[in-house]
Amino acid sequence: MADKQVKVDKRPASRGRRSQQLPPVLRSRMPDMSPKQLIGLLLGIVLFLVPFFVTIPELSQPGHRMLSIFLLAIIFWVLEPVPLTATAVLVILLEVVLVSEDALIDPTGGDPALAENALAPAEYFAALANPVIILFLGGFIIAYGAEKFGLDRNLAAIMLRPFPSQARLTVLGLMLITALLSMFMSNTATTATMFAVVIPILKTLPAGKVRAGVALSIPLSANVGGIGTPVGTPPNAIAIGALAEQGIRISFIDWMLMAVPFMLVVLAIAWVFLCVVFIPSDTRISIDMTSKWNTTSNAWIFYVVAGLTILLWMTEPVHGVSSNTVGFFPVVALLCLQVMKGKDIQALDWPVLWLVAGGIALGTGVGATGLDEWLVGSVDWTSLGGLAIIGLLGAIGFAMANVISHSAAANLLVPLAVSLAVSLDNIDPIVVAAVVAIACSLGMSLPISTPPNAIAYATNEIKIPQMAMVGVVVGSLGTLLLILALPWLWNIFGLVG
Repeated sequence: MADKQVKVDKRPASRGRRSQQLPPVLRSRMPDMSPKQLIGLLLGIVLFLVPFFVTIPELSQPGHRMLSIFLLAIIFWVLEPVPLTATAVLVILLEVVLVSEDALIDPTGGDPALAENALAPAEYFAALANPVIILFLGGFIIAYGAEKFGLDRNLAAIMLRPFPSQARLTVLGLMLITALLSMFMSNTATTATMFAVVIPILKTLPAGKVRAGVALSIPLSANVGGIGTPVGTPPNAIAIGALAEQGIRISFIDWMLMAVPFMLVVLAIAWVFLCVVFIPSDTRISIDMTSKWNTTSNAWIFYVVAGLTILLWMTEPVHGVSSNTVGFFPVVALLCLQVMKGKDIQALDWPVLWLVAGGIALGTGVGATGLDEWLVGSVDWTSLGGLAIIGLLGAIGFAMANVISHSAAANLLVPLAVSLAVSLDNIDPIVVAAVVAIACSLGMSLPISTPPNAIAYATNEIKIPQMAMVGVVVGSLGTLLLILALPWLWNIFGLVG
């Protein structure tokens, strides 16, 4: 008789021990979870339940329920027991079933004043189609089209031509191009595009600090460049959405006037630091700067639509059409002209859009239930003064964004920061929203801080201490400049106030 074949379970032992008592169907569906994620799952559930059993003075019953949701969101976004997007949509669902006017169990206790403030479920679901989401959708479809038709790489090749082969100047060119692309494309897509250009260059350079410096220049400039426009990075959209919830509107060009000069200064600081620490003055770099343009009819249509969209965004004060409305134009035009098809829409970064929507919904719930007033009232903010408040919020945003996603940090901090600013007389909500959002984008010290860092680290040209050193120095200097100088300059030039 032939020997029986023995099937060997090749799954990790930790998973086998955790799930061996489960039915086979559940066992096959159970994801591997790290100790950090398991702790996050248990801690999130415990903190979610606490406000249901502990009475907090001066906090309404709807506020208790919203605090449960808020605590769950904090733990889940920081420790990620489930994907960030899953937490975002969970927030929306919990708000509908716990604090909306159609909640499964009425949270108002029959109090007419509380019932009057309860929002309809549609108000929470509307976060998924908030005008800021539409603005970002337009940015995503332009970014996807730029990659699809090769516009990004061709622009990079053309813009690099004025820069000589001296390594320091070439790196400056790479950083400027990366920052420019990142203003209108996701920083992840921009980083991937630029590394397609840079990786062949790295192979020609001597191993060691020079390669690391060139490789670090790409994620640095991608992260910093995204600060420049509302569509450059999710924290910007979260800030604009939180302001809109308070009836405060900021245009596309207004954001650029506030952010682009700062972006360029931080980019210059990053370039100088990289040159001094990593790139000797006599190093030479040779780059292939040939461009091969796609000349099909669909490509030309995309070029025109993308150019027109960016022009309309930049001239919003002239024509008066909201940047959100303009953002929907390329979506409609490219689909109607059949330049983009259903599969192209599926390829867009929908998880990021839903993550931003979760942050908008969280801010809506915090405001509607009075949780913001309770949180703001629990600290004597007036004793700190305007600069101290801005400094504290900016520092917290920068610190959090180094260890969790930029979007998650902004989702947690921006709605509370805007609510705080609205409740105080000595601080401008626009300043607070912009400072917190930009500070979150400056958190770039680790591979886990932001996708561009992860992509750069994957090249194996960078050591974590090198990335941490550059991220801490550039990020800290940028945050100090952001807190101490920008609000004052914005006020002098009439951009806020």
